[in-house]
Amino acid sequence: MIDTPVLDEDLVEYDPDVPDGPVPVIIDGSDDRELYEHFRFVADRGQELLRVDKFLVARLQKSSRNRVQQAADAGCIIVNGRPVKSNYRVKPGDVVQVVMDRPRYDFEVVAQDIPLDIVYEDDTVLVVNKPAGMVVHPGHGNWDGTLVNALAWHFKDNPDYDVKDPRMGLVHRIDKDTSGLLVVAKTPDAKTDLGRQFFNKTTRREYVAVVWGRPDPPAGRIEGNIDRDPHDRLRMAVFEPNGDRGKHAVTHYETIEPLGFVSVVKCVLETGRTHQIRVHMRHIGHPLFNDERYGGDQVLRGIPSATYKAFVHSCMALCPRQALHARTLGFRHPVTGEEMDFSAPIPEDMTAMMERWRAYAASKQC
Repeated sequence: MIDTPVLDEDLVEYDPDVPDGPVPVIIDGSDDRELYEHFRFVADRGQELLRVDKFLVARLQKSSRNRVQQAADAGCIIVNGRPVKSNYRVKPGDVVQVVMDRPRYDFEVVAQDIPLDIVYEDDTVLVVNKPAGMVVHPGHGNWDGTLVNALAWHFKDNPDYDVKDPRMGLVHRIDKDTSGLLVVAKTPDAKTDLGRQFFNKTTRREYVAVVWGRPDPPAGRIEGNIDRDPHDRLRMAVFEPNGDRGKHAVTHYETIEPLGFVSVVKCVLETGRTHQIRVHMRHIGHPLFNDERYGGDQVLRGIPSATYKAFVHSCMALCPRQALHARTLGFRHPVTGEEMDFSAPIPEDMTAMMERWRAYAASKQC
């Protein structure tokens, strides 16, 4: 039950959205990853010096030494708060943790016949276009109706796919109310390979968002550490780039089309942090349109009139969620080595809202 972790933490929904959800492990010197403890062992007083891979193989079911070594190489084996290599020698009193990309499932994942928009599938990978409103993983308050439940049904006749086995499955995640592309690994080796691609930032991902106002400059780079908001644990906040608080985060944006008092922007993540696009765009004064958590559900630009406010609210009714879509996804196929690129059209709720803003901008010549 050990795996190379998922390394794309774009807009993770568990912890920030659920007050009593699992909390990520804090790892000294950690990189882009947000990891969760699955196993913990404390070496007793009589523990002889022993390689950590041998130590864990003796304690974990269904885990080979090779898998433990791969996990160590990926930074998933933690001793006393720091990642270690497989040749680390465990000594008395050491706290050894196995961490993974998602919270541990301590319940049965129910297969549910939920339609999937499958963009591509072969024996190794599956690319799916997730609709807005669907939670990725089961968890507190969302035990069913999730993408994982849908995948359990899709793979119910595949004896080699276990939806509860973290060695396969989703390779990255996006928020419940964000739509767009996700890749699923159907084998442990595929997930290991894809996880490394996300970690090495060789994948290609582009998001489309509608934000309040017109960014100035129209294209740029946003840098600022991201951590939980000290005043509201359901939100993230931006801190000094070189400070001690939060994790390093960089977002690149480019204005595609100004639409009156909102703009369509393209966002590319250099790092992947919880709610990164949402909190970074808010930080520069351009929250995502109708993003309730970050203030985008208010009338932030425009004319202070009842008619205009009614127009804005009608746009929000068309797109009743943050206007964010993971439009493109590219990666190297883990078996063939072929570079593969996929795209998902902007969904109807966003396009209808954008078209209404487009007509408004044309009529007002703004």
